[in-house]
Amino acid sequence: MAEEKKTAETQSTQSKKKEKESNKTLLREHAEYQFAEELEELGKVDKRQRPPNWKLSPWAVMTYLMGGKLDSGFEVSPKYIGERRVIEIAIATLTTDRGLLLIGVPGTAKSWVSEHLAAAISGDSKLLIQGTAGTSEESIRYGWNYAKLLADGPSMGALVASPLMRAMEDGKVARVEELTRIPADVQDTLITILSEKTLPIPELGEEVQANKGFSVIATANDRDKGVNDLSSALKRRFNTVVLPLPKTVEEEIDIVQRRVESLGRALELPAEPPALEEIRRIVTVFRELRSGVTEDGKTKIKSPTSTLSTAEAISVVNSGMALAAHFGDGIMSASDVASGIIGAVIKDPVQDKLVWREYLETVVKERDDWKDLYRACREVS
Repeated sequence: MAEEKKTAETQSTQSKKKEKESNKTLLREHAEYQFAEELEELGKVDKRQRPPNWKLSPWAVMTYLMGGKLDSGFEVSPKYIGERRVIEIAIATLTTDRGLLLIGVPGTAKSWVSEHLAAAISGDSKLLIQGTAGTSEESIRYGWNYAKLLADGPSMGALVASPLMRAMEDGKVARVEELTRIPADVQDTLITILSEKTLPIPELGEEVQANKGFSVIATANDRDKGVNDLSSALKRRFNTVVLPLPKTVEEEIDIVQRRVESLGRALELPAEPPALEEIRRIVTVFRELRSGVTEDGKTKIKSPTSTLSTAEAISVVNSGMALAAHFGDGIMSASDVASGIIGAVIKDPVQDKLVWREYLETVVKERDDWKDLYRACREVS
């Protein structure tokens, strides 16, 4: 018996090693694998009460999201940089019987926060439904294996569980991305699940009841208002948390710098990390165009139709690093980011082009330490 146990443990260890090795080749790991060490260390020191089926206590989930130093000396990296109270409300919501709806403009880390909450609470962020105009009721409830259905008739064996159904059965967190992109009649499929914690299967006269720990995190885009508005009945079953844009330029620079460093390592870009001042210029351009006023508050400017989110700033820096790495000297310069900035700003070829040209000539040109950026943008334009 002891020998069998030892063999089983050896096989388990070997399996984990193989999984770890295979994950090294992935372009992007799921949060529970990428930050497995942090979650493990938090689990070791977490002595606080945990809600049923939660891997960590609310305190530990908060520490995982916001970062901090543990009593053991281990440093947990921040996954979200912003108002602590916003994340506290989100976590507290998930300890109740209410669903959580994260709303914000594009690029405010809604999906990022959703993934990390699911990873910390359930140890599984993969129970995901991607909302689109083509999302069907079966994607949310369940489908059928038609070969088995034709051979044996309706049965639980012929049923194909959705990620939401699996979350109910396992007592985990399910994620629904871009809820307002889903047709209104399909959205309302969630009402019974959220209120009664039950998923009826009328074809079999059966139902799936949710186990403790089950919850739903949905995300929605502020800019999608009017696409498929949520019914009042569905809204009532969610606690809505708005994820704001970064309040200060320093906060946004910190977010961009951290994400760029992380993505640079994952993509193995052979370029030096960009200088802080280069990131500051990109973030400043985005913030000024977004707010319609220069940083010093003296000059009003027009805003483009694009959102110019923090996520887009990260994308511009990453593209600049790639250009510098493969077609430059490995050090990101103004010429490496100019096309990325213009591409992010100009979405409407008529209106946005005028806005950008005015900003370039009245703001960028007048700044002494931005002459290289002005010249690079003029060349691309």
